[in-house]
Amino acid sequence: MIFISTGTIGGQSAVKTTKEFLDLGIKEIELSGGLYEENIVDKIKKFKKLASLQVHNYFPPPKVSFTLNLATFNKDLLNICYEHLKNSIRLSGELGRNYYSFHAGFLIDPQPKELGKKINKKKINNKEEAIKVYVERLNNLSVFAKKEGVGLLIENNVLNKEHYKTFEQDPFLMTSTDDALYIMKNTPNNVNLLVDFAHLKVAAKTLNFNPVDFLKICDPWIKGYHLSDNDGEYDSNDLITESSWFWPHIKKNLEYYTLEIKCDDKSILLNQRELVKKNIK
Repeated sequence: MIFISTGTIGGQSAVKTTKEFLDLGIKEIELSGGLYEENIVDKIKKFKKLASLQVHNYFPPPKVSFTLNLATFNKDLLNICYEHLKNSIRLSGELGRNYYSFHAGFLIDPQPKELGKKINKKKINNKEEAIKVYVERLNNLSVFAKKEGVGLLIENNVLNKEHYKTFEQDPFLMTSTDDALYIMKNTPNNVNLLVDFAHLKVAAKTLNFNPVDFLKICDPWIKGYHLSDNDGEYDSNDLITESSWFWPHIKKNLEYYTLEIKCDDKSILLNQRELVKKNIK
């Protein structure tokens, strides 16, 4: 399926965006973020017979923002993350989806307002310890997900040069091929990869590795994609084009493709969806 993310249109709830998408004939929708709304889960479930709804990351949006970081050493934050992840997994099962996807962990605990923006320098946790507990927690979560009939897809993080300069190292997990390979090899079969091509493009330029090598090495675990483009410097959620770098390397037999662009022109959204359809035939 080719989903379009509700995050495409900012400043409103996923319920409103879903209604607008359905009016356009868009019936494959990724629920991702959006503004908090009371009883949003009950409202979204009413669309179940009208659309295929894929749950991603911060959906349902919390009343009080937090950073979703399963690698955190903060016990209070960890409990909040576990509660959110389990609710999202459960909702995925209720909506009939095979997967729930969410971002890989961090070696720091950014403030919610810093996500996707400048992150101020802060303490970096030991990577060896962090990746160890991250894998343990993924394994625990996979047991819960299996009981709900849902697989987990972990999305590769993005690292730009600004963040690398600020921290003088990579403060995130799974920006590199080595991280992704280690995590996939040490988690069960129901834990796989959601590759964000835009994240991969920026991280590869920052860390000086070939993004195509990442795709080849991690191929057995890739079960879905997030599609957008950028200049290689920042994750800007630009429109995809015929010349986007990833087309020759995209798998064409998956059930999960999501357009994650920033665009409030709904006619452009439909054109972008047709471009994906054309390139995965």
